[in-house]
Amino acid sequence: MHHDGYEARVDFDEEAETFHGEVINLRDVITFEGASVEELKKAFAESLDDYIAFCRERGEDPEKPYSGQFVVRTEPHLHRELATAAKRAGVSLNKMVTGILERGVTG
Repeated sequence: MHHDGYEARVDFDEEAETFHGEVINLRDVITFEGASVEELKKAFAESLDDYIAFCRERGEDPEKPYSGQFVVRTEPHLHRELATAAKRAGVSLNKMVTGILERGVTG
């Protein structure tokens, strides 16, 4: 499920006949539930609104979905090999690594 840039995973509890959702593109934990798809969508939006209000009450900025930037630490020889391969391909190191990661995720 998606709402305002946030993504959630939803599971169904067959015994309770309830859907349970959790936002997965944040470090903070936001959960919600509903007995129908309509209730689930409403609960998702309300949980996000509650989270944003709670952060504001505490004087904090709500965490945003991932920015697309992260630091990867690797061995110097691998860094050199990647940089060399990127130059050979005529692309930036960032573009080279992003392409490798995309292939790894999408298979």
